[in-house]
Amino acid sequence: MTTRGITVLAGGLKETRRITERAEAAGFDAAWSGEFLNRSAVVSVAAMAAATSRIGVGTAIAYAVGRSPLVLANDARFLDEMSNGRLTLGLGTGTRRMMEGWHGVKDAEGPATRMEELIPLLRRLWRLHEGPVRHAGRFYDVDITPTADIEPPLRATIPVYTAGVNARMIEVAGRVSDGLICHPTVTDRYLEDVVRPAVARGAAKTGRSPQDVLMKGVVICAIADDTASARREAAAQIAFYVAPKAYGPVMEASGFAAEAAAIRTAFHAGDHRAMIDAVSDAMLDQMAVAGTVDEVRDALPALEKRYDHAALYSPSFTLAPERVAENTQAIIETFAR
Repeated sequence: MTTRGITVLAGGLKETRRITERAEAAGFDAAWSGEFLNRSAVVSVAAMAAATSRIGVGTAIAYAVGRSPLVLANDARFLDEMSNGRLTLGLGTGTRRMMEGWHGVKDAEGPATRMEELIPLLRRLWRLHEGPVRHAGRFYDVDITPTADIEPPLRATIPVYTAGVNARMIEVAGRVSDGLICHPTVTDRYLEDVVRPAVARGAAKTGRSPQDVLMKGVVICAIADDTASARREAAAQIAFYVAPKAYGPVMEASGFAAEAAAIRTAFHAGDHRAMIDAVSDAMLDQMAVAGTVDEVRDALPALEKRYDHAALYSPSFTLAPERVAENTQAIIETFAR
């Protein structure tokens, strides 16, 4: 059975904490926080963990670039301790432009190879109490010999999920991760034709089973009394995600190349209305659930059955903060257990 979570990608720290408390009270299995220009997943998850006692907490995603392996390992170690073993560390690199422009990465080539080097290194650093960690790689050089006793972490096997959109980055999950975080634009066709085969290829290269890799989906959810309004809100978020050129191959493989081209044209013209108009009904139904409470309840099973865990979240692109908060509360109330 698919477990269910809530994702918080908008709002401040106090609101993030309140949403997580409400989600826990409503019986959700997990709460996730992402990062952006003005948002820290690490600090957010610390607040989420401190405010709750049962619900799983996770970064989805924290940027794997911009933090040294030791800083990232220690952040995860303390988050896991704060949550009493409820943490899932979700990592991603973002696009090349984000790596270079946002995080100052000089060598943005080979992001998949970077992740495949980083994750085993993190696992070694969580065992630093067992002895020195020495690593010389393409992206990281680490030489640490403890000069004092180091207490073992609460768990030396913190689950690590990686985000992937293109086939090579999806392979990373198969090779070294405990789970794959699927992008909101994933469709049934892309999942079967690209995602699952890529996970299997990655797993085969390191002697693992594809079943060792759990699938986490992110599902856009908009709830309103007026179906058309809710669908337009969801379409806006889809358009926001599809606008970067990097997602062109994903949309082409899913059969939505024409829609994606129209969205990109409107994006470059600064025309948000045209971006939203370009999202077809078929496209929306593959990437989101939107409508009245009853319509959303009826639609979700078809999307969440793709995954081991489905994290719902509110659209925010073009929406007022008050509407995002209202919709997030509606999601929690609609899917309370």
